[in-house]
Amino acid sequence: MSIREISPAQARECAAAGALLIDVREAHERASGMAEGAQGIAGDELLADPQAWLPAPDAEIVLICQGGKRSLDAAQALADAGYTNLASVAGGTVAWRSDGLPLAQPGLDVGERDFYDRYSRHLLLPQVGEAGQRRLRQSRVLVLGAGGLGAPAAFYLAAAGVGHLRIVDHDVVERSNLHRQIIHAEAAVGMAKVESARERLLALNPHVEVEAIRQRVTSDNVDALMDGVDVVLDGSDNFPLRYLLNDACIKHARPLVYAAIERFDGQVSVFDAGRRRGEAPCYRCLFPEPPPPQFAPNCAEAGVLGVLPGLAGVMQATEVLKLLLEIGEPLAGRLLRFDALGMRFRETRVRPDPGCPLCAPGRPFPGYIDYAAFCAHGG
Repeated sequence: MSIREISPAQARECAAAGALLIDVREAHERASGMAEGAQGIAGDELLADPQAWLPAPDAEIVLICQGGKRSLDAAQALADAGYTNLASVAGGTVAWRSDGLPLAQPGLDVGERDFYDRYSRHLLLPQVGEAGQRRLRQSRVLVLGAGGLGAPAAFYLAAAGVGHLRIVDHDVVERSNLHRQIIHAEAAVGMAKVESARERLLALNPHVEVEAIRQRVTSDNVDALMDGVDVVLDGSDNFPLRYLLNDACIKHARPLVYAAIERFDGQVSVFDAGRRRGEAPCYRCLFPEPPPPQFAPNCAEAGVLGVLPGLAGVMQATEVLKLLLEIGEPLAGRLLRFDALGMRFRETRVRPDPGCPLCAPGRPFPGYIDYAAFCAHGG
């Protein structure tokens, strides 16, 4: 049976004459507006049990979607099921809107309408969808550092709808930060970084919770900072804190999303040994001992191209979202290195060390150490 395609104006006339006009888009798509007089029934639901939704097989039914294809396919499926008086709206809701025909808003409260509108592009992704987006809203991420790496990462995590961000940094905003730490503005110079970050993130997305903690992370408070979080993002710039975070993530069985930058080079990885002993490496498997201090200058000593932490931080945010949604292939067991001058990327496999003092299978957690002393002596 060939499906009849009609214009939006004709569809409106049919609906006024008693035809059943059905919008077969998903709920999040319908949230932005439906053809006036349409009934919203997702295509999968409609086709799973047509008799539950439709009158007699010879009743006039007009289907509409976003652009016209899904409604045409749904109409063909209904025809195959025995329905005989079917039409599909050519151009769908896009054409309906372009023709200036009236739209109706579904009965959603303000919060739900914001949810469907704000995350509409996420909701279209099969790997995310509504269930995944609501999962992000329930997630908690610990961001260590509101500087070069934490700034872009936190921005994108807040924009993506991660429900709770716990941001920890003891420092204040300096003017020298502004060329790369994009979460801070000129007016924030002299302000605590965590407070500046909190203001900017809530201005971007007022529906996330931002917990601003102005502390220096130590062995004494790291356990409390880890409490209740799903993923840890390492935005630190020194080796003692990197080793401490690694050890804490193993103790608490949380994935650690790592990055480091210098001048024009960066590297990103995921260390997930806390949850996957013997399968995924930890930071110590890659760096059993820290390099001598003279071979590991920080940005204040060596300099850094302003956009470089943006590249690394966005990659970190990507890995965090993949871990929270349990999609794709995280960088666990892989170290991604990039050279911004040549714009070249290189991947190195990192295997778990069976003799690792922290993450070897069956090895009990040995406790925290004096990380400053450990790194000062190069291990």
